[in-house]
Amino acid sequence: MQPVTIREIAIKDNEQVAKVVRKVLEDLGVPKIGTAYADKALDNMYKAYDKPKAAYFVVEENNIIIGCAGIAQLDNYEGNICELQKMYFLEEARGRGMGTRMIKVCLEKAKTFDFEKCYLETMPYMKAAQKLYKNNGFRYIDTPMGNTGHYSCPVWMIKDL
Repeated sequence: MQPVTIREIAIKDNEQVAKVVRKVLEDLGVPKIGTAYADKALDNMYKAYDKPKAAYFVVEENNIIIGCAGIAQLDNYEGNICELQKMYFLEEARGRGMGTRMIKVCLEKAKTFDFEKCYLETMPYMKAAQKLYKNNGFRYIDTPMGNTGHYSCPVWMIKDL
């Protein structure tokens, strides 16, 4: 058995990443409209993050992607804030500390891009995810920032970097 690795996305990962994100969203009953499920970028995440001040990472175990997350400039926002984006883990990856590892990798990358804060959006019933975010220094805010197009995600959090 190979160790679990976190690495930057490669072109060959696009199909597996899209399947992971859609599977997790379906399992959690997330609306398909107004969330990451409907994002056009989902089928070509490598290209979507192949731009300045953006990075996307995968968690790989035995050559299978079991989780993913990325950071990029917060859409439609004037300011030096990034967004933790599309962080999803298959059931077999949960409860193993990978979320904390992935957040650390993403936030370290955000710091190298000189972002000042990191924003995220999530669903109210994703309590385990919110606990993970809070344990990693994120705090709740009362209104959304920027315009991500994810109008079905009514929980907003932010962290100073």
